Formats: sequence, C-alpha cells, structure tokens
Amino acid sequence: MLERNTGCELDLEWLKDVNINLTAIKDEAENLFNSRFLKTEYQAAWLLKAVACIDLTTLGGDDTHSNVSRLCHKAYRPLAEDLLNILGFQYNSDCPIHTAAVCVYPSKVESAVTTLKKMGISGKINVASVATGFPSGQMPLQTRLEEIKYAVDKGATEIDIVIDRSLVLTGKWETLYQEIKQMKEACGSEAHMKSILATGELGNLSNVYKASMIAMMAGSDFIKTSTGKEALNATIPFGIVMCRAIHDYYVKYGYKVGLKPAGGIRTSKDALKWLMLIKELLGDEWLTSELFRLGASGLLTDIEQNLYKYATGCYGPAYQFMMG
Repeated sequence: MLERNTGCELDLEWLKDVNINLTAIKDEAENLFNSRFLKTEYQAAWLLKAVACIDLTTLGGDDTHSNVSRLCHKAYRPLAEDLLNILGFQYNSDCPIHTAAVCVYPSKVESAVTTLKKMGISGKINVASVATGFPSGQMPLQTRLEEIKYAVDKGATEIDIVIDRSLVLTGKWETLYQEIKQMKEACGSEAHMKSILATGELGNLSNVYKASMIAMMAGSDFIKTSTGKEALNATIPFGIVMCRAIHDYYVKYGYKVGLKPAGGIRTSKDALKWLMLIKELLGDEWLTSELFRLGASGLLTDIEQNLYKYATGCYGPAYQFMMG
C-alpha cells in the first residue's frame, strides 16, 4: 500500500532561490525523445499501460446521467472484446484492462457512483470529480470547500481541485499553502486530492516548480498540469519541471506524489511520450495508476485505433471505437 503524502510545514526558504532556465528545459525535452522511441513490438504493451492510467473524462455543460453512464461502461470495457482477445486478454472480473477513473462534475458524481454499483464494480474504478470553482478557481474559499465536501458526500473517491492562479502570480505562497491545506482537509481521510496548477497560466517555469512544491507541502496526493480549458495545457517542459519537483520532494520528505498531465493529450504518441518521461525522470515505481494518470477524453479512441493496427495490420475507422 502506497503511503499517502501527509504534507509538511511550509518551507519558503527552499523556494527563495528557484530559477529555472526555459531554454535548458526545452533542450532537455527535445533530447529526451531524440534517441529513445519505442519499437513497434513494445508499443502495444505501453499503450495498454496508458489505458490503465487514464482518467476518462466528461466535463461538458450538456452532461446527463445517460452519457455519464456510457462513460462508466467505456471505462470498464475500454477496448473491444475481440481486440483484447487478439492481444491475449479476456474480459472477466479479474481483467486488468480498464481505466483508472472516470472524472465528472460534482453534480454528476452520484450518476457515476450509481452506475458503477449497478455494474458491480464499485472500487475497481475511481470516481473523480473536479471542484473548487473549476476551471478558474475564482470563487470564495468557503464555496470551494463546500463543493469538495458535496462531491465527497456523493461518493467521489478523488477530488481534482484547482488552485487560485492569482496567488502564484502575486507571490502569495503562504495563502496558497493554507488554501490547499484546507482543501485537503475537506477531502477527508478517504478521497485523494489532485491539485491542478493550470501551468499555462502561471507565467514562467519557476512558478510552476514553486506551485508544485507548495501543493505537495500542503498534502496533495497528485499534482496536475491543467484543467484542459486553458490556451496552453499539458506540455513536456511543464512535465519535466513538475517531475523534478516531485523527485526533490520525495528525496527530502520521503513521500511519493503522483503526476497527472491533462489537456491536449489526444494521440497515442502523446501518451507514450508522457510514459517515457515518467520512466526517465521518476522511475518504474511511478508507472502505475497510483502515481500516474492521464486526463483525457478523446485519447482512448486513438489508442484503440493503434492497438487495432498492431493486432490486424490495418487501421479501423475512428467511429468504430467511439463510445456508443
């Protein structure tokens, strides 16, 4: 059992001299993949790993009980049965090929929980919910805390909170720390908390590192790149900086914190790059759904197309793999 991050006292001295070179990070991102890319025979296994780390997401204004229910069914059976058979798996109660979670708005948590119960798979797939004034984080703190409590009360086992970016941009680190700490308390002892940094809106990479560290000090179980609603979402440079922060925090405090890139991850190649980044910078121990997630909605379709190509030698049309 993974020991959860309990957080620590705020240590602003650690952050005082942080200065990250954008050019160096971009060079590292480019060099990371220049000499390493998975050969065809290994891609299928890595893509199955990616499926198991997906938080299958619907965050639309037109979400209904019906489409949340379909999302849950797709999460449990993300790949066609005949395709899985070719790959050497069979769907049954012990089949490991399902997504890590479904992610919905707080008002749809009950629909997801009810559907998973009816399917008899409660506990196999987590129910995650965005909260705290998603995607802007610009609501009064008490309102954001009540939103967390509402989602947890309805059965959410994971809460994706979003930070107030203005606190980062104005250097109010103690306020940010205290807010996230209260959000962790609102999650209770059972629900895991993922802190969305909205990296594309933090101004620079030094702020990304500092916000990552503050979120972990305040007790975050995961740090997450984006809401998916920003102009700039999950990029490898952001991922490198966040991985460095996770590594530094682990070395100093001994707690393993997870990473969740989200927003703009649409292709199998995108997913493979993130998996490789985790393996290179954090190691194999982070290559599980306990410590790595991919926030995505359309990614699964592309992965299934690529697995179909691997299994049969030809691509199937996209509509063949979309949720029915």
